[in-house]
Amino acid sequence: MAEKQLSELCKILSDQGFDARLEGKDCAVHAVNTLEGAKSGEITFLANPKYESAVAQTRASAVILKDDLDVPAGLSAIRCAEPYAAVTLAIITLHGYRKHPQWGKSESAEIHASANIGANANIAAGVTIAADVTIGDNCTIYPGCYVAEGTQIGHDCILFPNVVIYDRCEVGHRVTIHAGSVVGEDGLGYAPYEGKWIKIPQVGRAVLGDDVEIGANCTIDRATLGQTEIGSGTKFGNIVVVGHGTKIGKDCMFVGLVGLAGSANVGNHVTIAGQAGVAGHVHVGDDVTVAGQSGVTSDIKPGMTVLGLPAEDARDTKRVMAATKKLPALIKRLQALENEVKELRGKLEK
Repeated sequence: MAEKQLSELCKILSDQGFDARLEGKDCAVHAVNTLEGAKSGEITFLANPKYESAVAQTRASAVILKDDLDVPAGLSAIRCAEPYAAVTLAIITLHGYRKHPQWGKSESAEIHASANIGANANIAAGVTIAADVTIGDNCTIYPGCYVAEGTQIGHDCILFPNVVIYDRCEVGHRVTIHAGSVVGEDGLGYAPYEGKWIKIPQVGRAVLGDDVEIGANCTIDRATLGQTEIGSGTKFGNIVVVGHGTKIGKDCMFVGLVGLAGSANVGNHVTIAGQAGVAGHVHVGDDVTVAGQSGVTSDIKPGMTVLGLPAEDARDTKRVMAATKKLPALIKRLQALENEVKELRGKLEK
């Protein structure tokens, strides 16, 4: 970890366009931590105003936050408009990125003679690289990984333990794939015939763009025909499932336990929250947000925020949910009115 004066950190942030301003005493910090966990010599941050009360309890030496939020006396502050983005840069400055072990090309890795391995390869023991594979410069491949024949991997990629990439797939530059994920396995392609399922050969492939990050235990099916595509800059959490032939645009964010059925088409800058699903052959437009545990069963127009099952405009769904909570009371009122009407009818009949 590096150590920086708050004034130095302010300058670094400002140089990156954050317009950061120091308020209070200048001091040295060596780490970033949470509001609850921070100690003296560490800096913390506040991005969500609902946690403002926790600032009064923190033991940090400084906090990154917006102009309109208060800090207790004696606590230094770095003020900026985007504290969450600013703390990201602070983490990079003070902690840096994960340092990977340097194995070089391990003698116990199985690398086919026809594979083309780039400069500064860092390939661990227990890795298997099949025929006609191309791996770019500065790649790190952890133990237990398998890269099948004909696969192409770009520069500066990281495959964590037990990643499997099936044959003829393509991985762009600066891609990170976390432990246990599989790229290019067969999709669920079967044709019904006389009461049985006949396997359809999955002759397509899977293609990942540049700067993609795939979480742990994700699966990305190869296409039956053509290719499954993950656009550049897209990020997956853990246990994300992508069906065969699906096309995902650039700079999307899929949280854990998201599932997309085959041949879905997702635009650019789409965010899908945890445990949400997208049906096959559905088109999701650019800049859409899908709330957690929602089910997208029909096309979604660009820019919408959707919620529920089936997923609809979030504002309408929230109104329905609010009305649903009132149903028990409404049923009681209806029963009371029915009893009153019955009583009045009885009186009129007399």
